[in-house]
Order: sequence, then C-alpha cells, then structure tokens
Amino acid sequence: MGRDVPAMVFSREDRRRYRDKIRRCLDVLAQMLCDSRFDFDQPKAGLEIELNLVDERGGPAMRNAEVLAAIAEPDWATELGQFNVEINVMPESLAGDGAVRLENGVRDRLNHAEERARTVGGRTLLIGVLPTLREEDLNEGTLSANPRYRLLNEQIFAALGEDLHLLIEGDEVLDTYADSIAPASCTSTQLHLQVGPEEFAAHWNAAQAVAGVQVAVAANSPFVFGRRLWQETRIPLFQQAVDTRTAELKAQGVRPRVWFGEQWITSVFDLFEENVRYFSALLPLCEEADPAEELARGATPGLDELTLHNGTVYRWNRPVYATVEGVPHLRVENRVLPAGPTVADIAANAAFYYGLMRVLPHAERPVWTRMTFGTAGENLTTAARRGMEARLYWPGLGEVPAAELVLRHLLPLAYEGLDLWGVDPGPRDRLLGIIERRCVTGMTGARWQTEAVEALGNLDRHEALRRMTLLYMEHMHGNEPVHTWPAP
Repeated sequence: MGRDVPAMVFSREDRRRYRDKIRRCLDVLAQMLCDSRFDFDQPKAGLEIELNLVDERGGPAMRNAEVLAAIAEPDWATELGQFNVEINVMPESLAGDGAVRLENGVRDRLNHAEERARTVGGRTLLIGVLPTLREEDLNEGTLSANPRYRLLNEQIFAALGEDLHLLIEGDEVLDTYADSIAPASCTSTQLHLQVGPEEFAAHWNAAQAVAGVQVAVAANSPFVFGRRLWQETRIPLFQQAVDTRTAELKAQGVRPRVWFGEQWITSVFDLFEENVRYFSALLPLCEEADPAEELARGATPGLDELTLHNGTVYRWNRPVYATVEGVPHLRVENRVLPAGPTVADIAANAAFYYGLMRVLPHAERPVWTRMTFGTAGENLTTAARRGMEARLYWPGLGEVPAAELVLRHLLPLAYEGLDLWGVDPGPRDRLLGIIERRCVTGMTGARWQTEAVEALGNLDRHEALRRMTLLYMEHMHGNEPVHTWPAP
C-alpha cells in the first residue's frame, strides 16, 4: 500500500532539498545496517491483494469510496482506479496451522467485503486485468480520489511530456495512447517476507530467480481492452503505463520505473542506492525530522524520503524498510503475481513461493551463482508471454517446459521448505497439490479465460468477455481452484 501525500506543486528548491535529504537517509540506512538495528526473530509472511469492483453486468464499478465506507475496516484501502480496492494482511509465521489461518482470514475478509459491496451496487473480483475494461473507461477522471494518485499522474506526465504509448504484441496487438496512468489499474497479489539484513540479499536473489516460474504457473491476465495478448499481460501493461521515458531516453538505455533490475545483489543497500542513483524524484516531499539526529539520540528513523522514493520505483521484487512500534525491519515484496483466480489459488501460489524461499536462499550452490541475471529476466518475460507453455532456463536442467521444471525440481523443494517453516502436513499437501494439478492439467486462470471466450465465439468479443467475466466471478466465489472449474 502506498503512502498518502497531499496535493501540491513542487518547486526547484523542493527537488534540491529532497535530493539532499534522501542521500542523508541513505547514509543513515548504511549505518543502521552496520549496527544491526533490525527486528528479526523468524521469517514472517504477509500479503496484499488488490481487487476489482464490478457491476451486475461485469463492467467496472467506479465506487471504491462507497465500497470502502461500507466495509469500514482499517485493513482495506483504495488503489489506483476507482474500481480497485486493496486488502492488507500483516506478516506472521506460517508454522503449524499458520497457512490455514492466513487463507481463512483472507476468505473471511473477502466474504465480508463482498457482502458490504453489494449494498452499494458493487461486486468484488479477483483477476489480474478486468477483461471488460474499455479504453474509454480509463482516464484521469477514473483515478481514485486519494490525492496521491492524482499527484503521481501529474508528475509522471510532467516527466514524460507526451501521452503514454501502449504497444503490446501478443496473439493480437494493442497499439494505443493514454493520457493518464489509469491503464496501470491492473491488480496483483503481493507477497511479503520479513527477513534479517544479513539474509536479505540471498532472499531477494532467490525471488528474482523464481519470478518467471511464479508467473508461468499463475498467469491470469490474457485480455486488455478486448484484445487477447500475453498470458500475463499485466506485466508489460504495468511497465508501460507508468513509464516516464520518451523514445529517445529508452534508446539511451535509461531504466524504466517498473524494473526487474540488472544484477544480483550482495546487500539490501544495493537496491536503495540504485533507486537513488538511477531515478529522479516523482514526489519530492520532505519531512521535518533529521534521520541522522534521530539515530544519534537512539530513536528509530522513519527514513521517510527514502521510503517514499522507493515506493515510486516499481521493482518486481522490491525492498521494503518499515518500522513497527519503533522497531525497524526489512521485507522482500514479491510483486509478480496477478490477483486470483480464487483465494485457494492465491494461498497455493503463496505456499509455493514461501516454500521455495526457505530452501533456495540457503543452498550450498545458490541458483543465482549458476544463472545469469539476464536469463532470470528473460524467464519472466517468456513466462508472461506464454504462461504454462513457456520454456524456462534452470541451472542443471537447461531450457525445459515450465510445468516440468515445477513438477520435477521445484515442487519437491517447496515441500521441503514448508516443512522447514513447520507448516502442518494437511495444509501443505492441499496447497502444493493445487500447484501440482495446475501443472498436470495446464489449466491456469489465463487459459480458462481464453478457452471460455473461444467457447462463446458466436458472440462479439465484448459480449463474450462480459459473459465470461460473470461466469468467472461465480466460480471465484465458490473458491474451488481454477484447475477444477468446468469448461463453459
């Protein structure tokens, strides 16, 4: 969840002060990392889930303010579009029945949200990109009322100086322009893993290495503006929809703000330092507190400018610095997964990821020492394009089908990792069994959507997407995993 900011206009002096302040924050973070001033007893898992709001016909319902007022719970918040909301689940241990409690807690919250949303004419939907969206549905007027999004929109277009060009070539082609960042209103599941400073680099590297595999087995975004594109089109759509680079800057090699990165790291400091070195400020807001003075008197610095800047660099695996009750901690925020199709599928995706993250970072010969960073990035792109049909590289195996890689190699590691977490065998087997059956059947949310639309081929595309969305929503609320959904 992003930090709220006021609406305002920035001066040249604001930007100079912010640059000085953010570098001061970076120096303080370096000192804190040396002094080991961080909370970490055991790994903790948490997540954020973004949802779409739809009307009775399956179209976007621009009512998140009314829905949030009806839900009236502090763990719900706005997201970019007026048809988006977000739920935040605080990190906790998965040991014992922790995975069950996490899944049941999310399901209970979503049931409550669905009930309350209906009172104001909305329905909740877990899906990467809402298939019924039209280009005319997305403009500056459909951004959420939170000033943060309006200000972010203004600053991105001030930096870009022209309309956004959206060009995605898949089974069909999307080639259009946008005058706001509203097309970035695609929804994701963000997995948080709290780790100690000494372990952060290994966990981030491992998360980067498995990002492509995660997307291959969980793709759920095949349609954008009526076109059938990639299996997980949310990946290129989000990258392009908040891009501040003109064609000339792209040709010069300037980094995009939605970024996989360019190298393995040795410390969490590497990521924050890269953010400061490569990306200019979008929201140069300075707080009064001096982080160096706070640290000197024994207080915990909030590093407000550094964390705000970090929130405007959209890494697929993002470092998070935060404080809870005056104690700082670090998290890896995994951002590659789409929302949905069901809570059961989300829980299975989380179990697979968290299981791998208890094994891969501690391997004697870590995967990132045997794979180039560029190959990890190529795996992500290939998986987003082709989903379960992708062929991905893995050290010792070469280039193999995604399903084979998971079934033969990664799923056993995930079982081992969940055992190390102390997860009870029942929920372990059920959740990882969902991943196994997806791989055996090849049925992801993206494949189900495309097959459903093909089955409605006698209808025009938008009507087929609308009917598919309503049927998807019915199955979603049944909470049976997508590989069990009947063919339309």
